[in-house]
Amino acid sequence: MTRTLVITGGHGVLGRAVLEAALADGPNLAVIDHAKGQTAPDGVLELGGVDLTDSGAAEKAMKAVIERFGRIDALLNIAGGFVWQTVDDAAPAWDRMYALNVTTALNATRAALPHLKRSDEGRIVNVGAAGALKSAAGMGAYAAAKSGVHRLTESLAEELKSTTVTVNAVLPSILDTDQNRKDMPDADPASWVQPADLARVMLFIASPASRAITGALIPVTGRV
Repeated sequence: MTRTLVITGGHGVLGRAVLEAALADGPNLAVIDHAKGQTAPDGVLELGGVDLTDSGAAEKAMKAVIERFGRIDALLNIAGGFVWQTVDDAAPAWDRMYALNVTTALNATRAALPHLKRSDEGRIVNVGAAGALKSAAGMGAYAAAKSGVHRLTESLAEELKSTTVTVNAVLPSILDTDQNRKDMPDADPASWVQPADLARVMLFIASPASRAITGALIPVTGRV
């Protein structure tokens, strides 16, 4: 039976890297993103304009996946957001960071979970952050939100130990993206994490071969 992978935030840099890597493995693929008007490769289910902070929208998206492929075997929660700001910023982003990083993962997970439980090898892969293990100046809102993703990962893994579903998270440091290079022009990107490398780690965790791993927060930090 062909496995079905659902990728949220599929139009971001990491989401595209995961999609490109997964295409070579031949599973059914569904991409969910808030952005509209994107073109997916042939055979990939493209679900644009989906606000995963809305639980109803998440349910509708997963229903569309089931209608197309009949099953969900792995959910890769990549949708999220980042902001650098100090605590005294005039427009605090704490609620927004929580919504973009935790609420999206929670809603997608809740909508996919009944289907994942029916899989012989159900997988949930979340994206946390190495920077949430010990926060730095200007990172409070983001680190707090990603800490929420870590706790969601751990608690759900415990709740699902009697099922076939495993739940893990990757904790990247700095991804080598155009935006990060622009924001940090004096840094050496050679030490950063390549999106394609992180994608391969995530796809292993999303595969049946990772069945012995659950509740793990896996650092993927390059040479940072």
